[in-house]
Amino acid sequence: MNCKITRNAAKILKAELDKPENAGKKLRVYVTHAHGDHAHYGLAIDEPSDKDIVVSTDKEIDVILEKDNDFLDGVRIDYFYVPEEGFAVTNPSKGNSGDH
Repeated sequence: MNCKITRNAAKILKAELDKPENAGKKLRVYVTHAHGDHAHYGLAIDEPSDKDIVVSTDKEIDVILEKDNDFLDGVRIDYFYVPEEGFAVTNPSKGNSGDH
């Protein structure tokens, strides 16, 4: 499984993960809702369980993904400043390039 984090997202995520209350925790990407051939995603600061796999990224952020969930393989985490500031999680490998 793999996960891509853009430079903008990594900057925001590292600041959150570096907070004392998040010591030892990792970023989790999860499916909030799946229908048809695509899913919607959420982010959380969490600890892995035995149902998860931890994936290293090129931005030195480890990401928790649920094992055997095909919608999570290939997710991309981005952070936009306009038109609204916030994260966008998509999975281009599953044909999901944004919300609808």
